Amino acid sequence: MTDEKPRLRTAIVYDFDGTLAPGNIQEHSLIPEHLKTTKKEFWDQVYAEKTAHDADEILVYLHLMLRQAEKLGAPLTRALLADHGAKTPLFAGVQEWFDRIDQHAAERGLALEHYVVSSGNEEMILGTSIASKFEKVYASRYRYDEQGRAEWPAISINYTSKTQYLFRINKGVDNSWEHEPVNRWIPPRERPIPFSRIIYLGDGDTDIPSMKMVRHQQGHSVAVFDPDRWARRELQDKVYNLIAEDRAHFVVPADYTDGSQLDITIKGILGRIARDEAGYRGARK
Repeated sequence: MTDEKPRLRTAIVYDFDGTLAPGNIQEHSLIPEHLKTTKKEFWDQVYAEKTAHDADEILVYLHLMLRQAEKLGAPLTRALLADHGAKTPLFAGVQEWFDRIDQHAAERGLALEHYVVSSGNEEMILGTSIASKFEKVYASRYRYDEQGRAEWPAISINYTSKTQYLFRINKGVDNSWEHEPVNRWIPPRERPIPFSRIIYLGDGDTDIPSMKMVRHQQGHSVAVFDPDRWARRELQDKVYNLIAEDRAHFVVPADYTDGSQLDITIKGILGRIARDEAGYRGARK
């Protein structure tokens, strides 16, 4: 017999665009190759339509992609979106990141799980080379007709609705439609993954409500930025505000290689979680 304690479920929740991959996932091949437009023209039109109609930006971009594809006689399908998702470049070290950080967590008594909560396309994220590393991907996606063609948005995740999915992870609800168990009160320490064992990793503006909420719930928030864009003043201003306004615990470059600032920061947080959990377990004896 062994008295080894079971490893504690712990989660890293990632935004995708700008966090694990540079830019927006649709920009790398879908917009220029399939929708036959530039990313600037596409997002300029999204901006024009959302302001003209006082509409949600995520719903507008999802609808515009459908409309543009139909106009070209090239409808969107789940397979087509996955194929374009497979072309997505990732930040340095992402491919090797998951196994390495899982091992680090396991050595400290933690069972690490990875989740995505994103405004990007779920179908495209599931087509990437790292899709198998995630327990669950919560992202914007379409409903499909009998011929497999996208017909309208089934899920639209914007910057505020992201917080709903953090509670789904926290309470062990692995779908987007069930609301009663999400709203049911459960003592924080009795939830499948308490917020104290959740790390939120995002790249800024659309992640601010999630970062703030995770901090409020005693979790951990880390903001990353594209190191290739650091010279831009607007990025420096964003990082300044994330720190000055107390949005994130840490702000580091999106470099996932072994020994990087991000690597050491996440390992340090996992070490803190393991230490705190050891103290909590000891206090309950």
